[in-house]
Amino acid sequence: RLCYSVRCYRRRRRRGRAVLPSHGARADRFQAGGSSAYGSGVGEELLTFPGGEGLTVAAILEAPGEVVAKSAHSTLYRAGLSAGEAVALLRFLRPVCSAGAEEAAAAARLLGAVQHPNLVPIRALYVGPRGEKLLVHPFYAAGSLRRFLQEGINDSQRWEIICKLSIGIVKGLDHLHTRSQKPIIHGNLKTSNIMLDADFQPRVSDFGLYLLLNPAAAQDMLETAAVQGYKAPELIKMREVTRESDVYSLGVILLEMLAQKEAANDSPNARDIHLPASFKDLVLERKIADAFGSGLIQQSKNSGNEAKLNAFFELATACCNPSPSLRPDSKRILKRLEEISR
Repeated sequence: RLCYSVRCYRRRRRRGRAVLPSHGARADRFQAGGSSAYGSGVGEELLTFPGGEGLTVAAILEAPGEVVAKSAHSTLYRAGLSAGEAVALLRFLRPVCSAGAEEAAAAARLLGAVQHPNLVPIRALYVGPRGEKLLVHPFYAAGSLRRFLQEGINDSQRWEIICKLSIGIVKGLDHLHTRSQKPIIHGNLKTSNIMLDADFQPRVSDFGLYLLLNPAAAQDMLETAAVQGYKAPELIKMREVTRESDVYSLGVILLEMLAQKEAANDSPNARDIHLPASFKDLVLERKIADAFGSGLIQQSKNSGNEAKLNAFFELATACCNPSPSLRPDSKRILKRLEEISR
């Protein structure tokens, strides 16, 4: 049973007060914009979820920190908190991009109820008087899967690590898809949204984030996913995301781990723009070895895992089938990965 608390604050703000005051210009902090969910009132609301019960508005808004990422709809801060976890990630949703206060709170209650070892939990949601919203998440020092693959660390080409990461990601996705009355669709699954523990345990983050955005901002998120190579071909609107479209994105991630390169880039060579298509070309040309990272190929030859590597590749490309109905579901994917990893 989910236990969350709601604290409402109606008070006068101190002049000059800003979130994360150690950051640069005031313009990058909580800015007024869009329509306020509270009109001209000064009410604040804080919803806390498991692990965030000790958080307060003051602890969140006065936390010193630094910007770690930006997107069209939000800014991500690494912040030091005076309550709860010592370091947390704060995602500031710009008022002009976020859903209304009631809609955002309803979505946060849904997402905050989700707890799984392979998912990044929501600790709290703060809603400010001008429509600003802050999500509080745990911080993972090992960074994202994208960073792990980009840095070319030897561990990223170890077969056992690839299997561990893949199984963990699918376990998290399966929990979203099957463990509640209504499936929770991630909607923006990609390597930068998968965080890693120190022991390579993956944690899927930002699931259902589009539910906290207004339709225009959610659509922009989908278009960004398309450029990055993660968007399923059948998707036109973000609100139409399905379990099958999540599986397509998962397939791209599995292929990225094999290839040790990103799903899309700025190369004029069309073969490099969309990873699933480039893999299929290599297979048709009988150059399947070119599809995998060189270290992974050598390791598979030395350990006799070539058949397992090919089976992993076949599963990943099945996830990227152009027809949604032909893609395997999360439970079938998990079962097959566990078989391959033995």
